[in-house]
Amino acid sequence: MSKGLIWAMAEDLTQNRGRVLYLYRQLLRTLNSPILPLNLAARLAKKAEVRAIFMVASEEQSLHNVEDLIDVAEYSLSLLRKGEIPK
Repeated sequence: MSKGLIWAMAEDLTQNRGRVLYLYRQLLRTLNSPILPLNLAARLAKKAEVRAIFMVASEEQSLHNVEDLIDVAEYSLSLLRKGEIPK
């Protein structure tokens, strides 16, 4: 990432693209886990929530906000893998 700049450059965004797509896919897959205490409607609602978050965040240009999104996605993924539902 560019040092000292707040706004993301094109190369910064392309460096994070694979990681963000991986987290997005893993979150959607993990929501299908049978260890989660969710019925079908709740699973679909959570998936829609994940899609909405990533859709809005896809237009983000701040490096700090992109890093925060990645941190939150990793934390949520770790909770889901334990069978807990993030708040």
